[in-house]
Amino acid sequence: MNTEILATHTSALFQQAVRRAADLLRAGEVVALPTETVYGLAANALDENAVAKIFQIKGRPSHNPIIVHITGNEMVRDCVKNFSELAEKFSKSFWPGPLTLVLPRAGKIPDAVTAGGETVGVRWPSHPFMQAVIRECGFPLAAPSANLSNQISPTNAAHVHAQLGGKIPLIVDGGQSQVGIESTVLDLTVSPPRVLRPGMIHAESLAAVGGEIQNPESRIQNPESALRSPGLLAKHYSPKAKLVVLDWHDEAELRGQLAARNFEPATSFVIAHTHIPAGEHFADVSVMPHDAEAFARALYGELHHCDAAGAQLIVVEAPPDSPEWSGIADRLRRAAA
Repeated sequence: MNTEILATHTSALFQQAVRRAADLLRAGEVVALPTETVYGLAANALDENAVAKIFQIKGRPSHNPIIVHITGNEMVRDCVKNFSELAEKFSKSFWPGPLTLVLPRAGKIPDAVTAGGETVGVRWPSHPFMQAVIRECGFPLAAPSANLSNQISPTNAAHVHAQLGGKIPLIVDGGQSQVGIESTVLDLTVSPPRVLRPGMIHAESLAAVGGEIQNPESRIQNPESALRSPGLLAKHYSPKAKLVVLDWHDEAELRGQLAARNFEPATSFVIAHTHIPAGEHFADVSVMPHDAEAFARALYGELHHCDAAGAQLIVVEAPPDSPEWSGIADRLRRAAA
């Protein structure tokens, strides 16, 4: 299959790409589209056969549910049984944006989307292209990240093409994703609401709107029940290279920790934000911003860079233990699993 890549940097190109993507989606095809979090692999969320293609293309396990993307609170009511007063509060505060709300599913949502569960995650993305395509289609889009299952999520069109080129008919280039990691997922079917997957909207911000919030750490998983959210598998968002997260105060301590683990500094790729080692003793050193939003925006790009350079080991400096870094810490923990 030839994969078409369409640009969107002028008004005319944007409209052409919207029409092309919508035509393919209406025909039951799967296309890669930009969102503000990461690029998504989108299909008509109401078409079970189209959704099945997402799982086939990604090699995604069937028990891992998919988030449904909508525009406007009218469309969300087609996807869920009851859009509660609390859901209205969160939607008014954080939509459009990187927050997914888990609610009881409506009957028209196929089992494939929810992994057979009785709940569905819904999100109103803020990326103008994704919004335009959903409006053009008139139906919600199921859209997990546009990468092979368990590998690093893509934050630009080149990342998508490297993994899915030849597997899908269309990639729309909407520029670099501005959030850089996947959305926060909040389960509203329990009381108090529970964060299933941390993201850049953290629990303290959610609590300011909706009151008490359960953090992921307080969640007891039942392996026999359907997953309520993507991003709950122990190993996820992973580069090809082995990844370790370490805390160090100076280069000597870092090298000592690597030696204790029988890792060779000369073949290690280091991603650091505060304690920056000298480059000559390592295969590569990337300096990241000491700011959670900027770090998240750059993280997956750095991991893609390490994989493209043939890294065998990636050493990431541990993020600060504060709420705004919780989503980043979650992604690194799963990447290192």
